Amino acid sequence: MTGDIEGIGAAVTAGLAARAVEPGHGQAAAHEGLRCLNCGTSLQGSHCHHCGQRADVHRSFGAIGHDLVHAIFHFEGKIWNTLPLLTWRPGDLTRRYIHGERARFVSPLALFLFAVFLTYAVLAMVGSGGGLGEGIAKAADAQTRSNALEASFDEEVARVDARLAAKDVTAEEKKKLIEERETLEKGAAYLGVEPAMTDAERAKGPPVLEDPKQQVMSSADFLSRLKVDTGVPAIDKGLTKAFANPALIFYKLQANAYKFAWALIPLSLPFMWLLYPFSRRFHTYDHFVFVTYSISFMLLLFVVVRLLNLTVVGDVATFLAMLYVPFHMYRQLRGAYRSSRFGSLVRASLLLFFSLWAVITFMLLLLALGTMG
Repeated sequence: MTGDIEGIGAAVTAGLAARAVEPGHGQAAAHEGLRCLNCGTSLQGSHCHHCGQRADVHRSFGAIGHDLVHAIFHFEGKIWNTLPLLTWRPGDLTRRYIHGERARFVSPLALFLFAVFLTYAVLAMVGSGGGLGEGIAKAADAQTRSNALEASFDEEVARVDARLAAKDVTAEEKKKLIEERETLEKGAAYLGVEPAMTDAERAKGPPVLEDPKQQVMSSADFLSRLKVDTGVPAIDKGLTKAFANPALIFYKLQANAYKFAWALIPLSLPFMWLLYPFSRRFHTYDHFVFVTYSISFMLLLFVVVRLLNLTVVGDVATFLAMLYVPFHMYRQLRGAYRSSRFGSLVRASLLLFFSLWAVITFMLLLLALGTMG
């Protein structure tokens, strides 16, 4: 079932990418007297008016590269019209696109997909940075190995205990079994395999530590030793598998985040409606353009900051980016919806809060998909 859901996610992402490719605005060329190589229609410009194919067809490796870039992201002038406005005047970009200026700008969906692909590629090459992502991955991997060892020891101890409880066990065999059990306990202690939690330990919860990576490891260890009993067999099975193999769940989270990144858009739309409830001036399409451009900018900003983190100005870039994010939301709200300064400030504050909830919901969705596998 999870494979089907992940396949749907990948298919939707691919479908969005295909639909995001749009005809460009370019120079008109005189091709009178020529015919389209695809359908044979007489040409009247740089593109066939019947099937849409370009009049100029090149057969070179350079053409392959151009087609690849064009298919993923239309670079023929639109990017240089879009990015400056997206960075400093996002409200103007959003309003102008909504009101019909489409040919000069990259569509929000195409920009969003490019930002997702770029983010995924950069993170695959340089990692998430800060040490926390790597720390979580290492902690999950270590906990998976620990859980596997614990399961193996528990199985051996259960076998020995079952034999000890047998009625036909001899005194000599019983002595050997007791020695074997003591050896297993010593081996478990040497390898750091934790015994089952008591009720008091379970009620106390995991310790609170200052180091985030140590906290992740401590919390993962605590969760892995919990007895899962929600009353719903499907949920219990998924959580048990997740606690037993957190490394696999972490890997699924990373893979599903790329496949289902588009889900951030519909998750954010209800919150945008709450900022302008019952307004007849703004429609769902307007909110869609706003949200998609906003998320695209945040992803691109994250990529830039992550790359700058590889240099000596990384900490400064991170600090400035954290300050600029709410300011960018304010400018986009004020420019796109023509709100007052005070109204935009209040709505930008709410939008920050709503964005946090949208991201949390998105992460819970990914976690649910991971545990269903």
